[in-house]
Amino acid sequence: MSNETTNEWTPQRVNALIALWDEGLPTSEIGRRLGITKNAVIGKVHRLGLAKRGSPIKERPDKPEISENLVTMAKLRTGMCSWPVGEPNDPDFHFCGEEAVDGKPYCREHCAKAYIKITKDGRKVAAA
Repeated sequence: MSNETTNEWTPQRVNALIALWDEGLPTSEIGRRLGITKNAVIGKVHRLGLAKRGSPIKERPDKPEISENLVTMAKLRTGMCSWPVGEPNDPDFHFCGEEAVDGKPYCREHCAKAYIKITKDGRKVAAA
């Protein structure tokens, strides 16, 4: 059995790994060319102390700009509509911030969505 089909790290294999790494090939491609798994490549690269490379996963170029006028939790005050807008883990998550209806946590528009009254005949009507 030749060394090419085993997991033995011969000097030739290490040199090939270093050359492929320096070319910037993905770990999966290096593994395919050397006949090993990408995890074996990652482990050997780590043990050799080769230069780290940036993640191949790029940030989305269409990332929305975040307005400084967004009402965040830190900016939310009594009397402001606390209707959440967006997903809590998104960087642009914020609150409505419009003037709240007296005695309610939301503005008139969001009260209409939040408070639904069902009439005796089963119809849904805005409660606020």
